[in-house]
Amino acid sequence: MVLKDPYNRTVTNLRISLTSRCNLRCIYCHAEGEVSPKEQMSAEDIAELMRVGVQFGVKSIKFTGGEPLLRRDLVDIVRSVPPGVESSLTTNGTLLAAKAAELKEAGLARVNVSLDTLRPERYRQITGKDCLADVLAGIDAAIEVGLTPVKLNMVLLDGINEDELDDFMAFVRSKQDLILQVIELMEFNECKFHGDVDSVEQELDERATRVVTRRMHHRKKYCLDGAEVEVVRPLHNTEFCAFCNRLRVTSDGKLKPCLLRSDNLVDTAGKHGKELEDAFREAVSRREPFFV
Repeated sequence: MVLKDPYNRTVTNLRISLTSRCNLRCIYCHAEGEVSPKEQMSAEDIAELMRVGVQFGVKSIKFTGGEPLLRRDLVDIVRSVPPGVESSLTTNGTLLAAKAAELKEAGLARVNVSLDTLRPERYRQITGKDCLADVLAGIDAAIEVGLTPVKLNMVLLDGINEDELDDFMAFVRSKQDLILQVIELMEFNECKFHGDVDSVEQELDERATRVVTRRMHHRKKYCLDGAEVEVVRPLHNTEFCAFCNRLRVTSDGKLKPCLLRSDNLVDTAGKHGKELEDAFREAVSRREPFFV
């Protein structure tokens, strides 16, 4: 069985928010598009959602938050991923160093680490905390245990970090198995730091020795003298929607067809078996492109 929406897009990726809690307060946080989440799902509920998703052809699962490493049962959740399914994790990295080896042993394949600056004072300005050293230690630990490739998620912030692109590429070149993702700022919480992604992408295109177009979201990957840089552009980008293969799950168990919408959620609370399967079908039927 496969899940295809009304536009013939097949769902092969499940993105599960494990908690709405976070230990940072980033100035641009979109909280995975969650609106007033209720009690977070149990590990058993998450395991059942994954089993149903896999029955419908889901091939990869990404765990997100909030900050997923705040969940004490995270390792057990990773262990419950169905066999043959790739699992990955998006984290702010502050708690990763102590858990990287255990997560790898539990079956996690790789991690994305949110890192918007390599400068301590700017890190404090963006996140409200002085934790940059902890994040860098987490990245090193992930590389050491093989949670690779480690993707660094750098949100482009006008007037804050736009001048650090070369620093990030040098950082990526200095270590093995690192990929930089330059991400367009989402328009949540009236954040006023939307960077000029057009200029960045034009510069990357001019400097790249090779350009690859990925299937997911039709995003571009630029290869520059040993550094790989992807550009993620979810705003005003019809290709982002046209090539989306993802179904999201909020931390309180609602199937969310689109990051940019909260008016078409399907609640899975208390649903099991056929009822849960029907909830997946209903959610996919509501996957309409945000951009038309």
